[in-house]
Amino acid sequence: MTVTVPGTESTDTSGAAAAAGAAEALRPHAEDAFAAELSALAAADDRPRPARWRLSPWAVATYLLGGTLPDSTVITPKYVGPRRIVEVAVTTLATDRALLLLGVPGTAKTWVSEHLAAAVSGDSTLLVQGTAGTPEEAIRYGWNYARLLAHGPSRDALVPSPVMRAMADGMTARVEELTRIPADVQDTLITILSEKTLPIPELGEEVQAVRGFNLIATANDRDRGVNELSSALRRRFNTVVLPLPATPEDEVDIVSRRVAQIGRSLELPELPEGVEEIRRVVTVFRELRDGVTGDGRTKLKSPSGTLSTAEAISVVTGGLALAAHFGDGVLRAGDVAAGILGAVVRDPAADRVIWQEYLETVVRERDGWKDFYRACREVTA
Repeated sequence: MTVTVPGTESTDTSGAAAAAGAAEALRPHAEDAFAAELSALAAADDRPRPARWRLSPWAVATYLLGGTLPDSTVITPKYVGPRRIVEVAVTTLATDRALLLLGVPGTAKTWVSEHLAAAVSGDSTLLVQGTAGTPEEAIRYGWNYARLLAHGPSRDALVPSPVMRAMADGMTARVEELTRIPADVQDTLITILSEKTLPIPELGEEVQAVRGFNLIATANDRDRGVNELSSALRRRFNTVVLPLPATPEDEVDIVSRRVAQIGRSLELPELPEGVEEIRRVVTVFRELRDGVTGDGRTKLKSPSGTLSTAEAISVVTGGLALAAHFGDGVLRAGDVAAGILGAVVRDPAADRVIWQEYLETVVRERDGWKDFYRACREVTA
């Protein structure tokens, strides 16, 4: 016997009210922030769509990678990277296998997962955030204990998880940081992903996934050994590894785009002269991350932090705010120096030595970087 999950019925929400709420949100959901692009893609999309998908696989890939539609609508890139990676991820969601996005911290796993769910289902909010304390109820279901005590187990007392709601409605669920979740809780996904059912033994019923349901999970390489996935669970996923940006130009482009988006949401002024500082931040992060200078001539020690693209975005955004509120409106070396120091020096002893050595042997001797060197030396001291 199947059960209708409480809370999954559609409601009539005013479009104007929803738009107003999205405009006020500090960080709108992808389906709200890029509603115009999704609408334009849906209108131009004449390709076959899997059951309950808002867009065809081709249109989903175009939404993530960017492009220009026949009516000249420009779709901005959400992910800068190999096209085949996105195509494999989208194709996986069109099958009965779940998708696992794997990579080092800061490789846009959460960002890609959100935009995939927004493009496929029009809703990226069916989310389980994985932590060491995530309970089984977060993946399966819980109970309204007042109703449970008053009337016993019933449909009205059932509190569906995001995964259960996605199963009932044929939507895309998301599980972030899967390897942070305790192993016994992780394994509650096995029956969901293999049998496409979620038993409710208290009611003698089950929720059966309808067509369109799938699940996207993310995990990072740094969590290996924390709560490794069991072989049984890993087999239920198709794993797609998201790499770091291939070239400095790609990484500068990613950082510039995201900083511009974040700056607009924070109502910070645009800084057209900030690209040079973004390039410097990216260069420092890539060289220390790779353990060698860009020209390949000098070997470097790598600090303990990841120095990811996401951290570069954070450093530049912080510098943008400093320049806007306490500077002359132009992003300069002094605005990003403190942020770089905080990102590089995670271990106060070992990382500080690595950073000072890099400053003296590389930055100090680099043409056109004297202002950057002085600013970094000032905050380091």
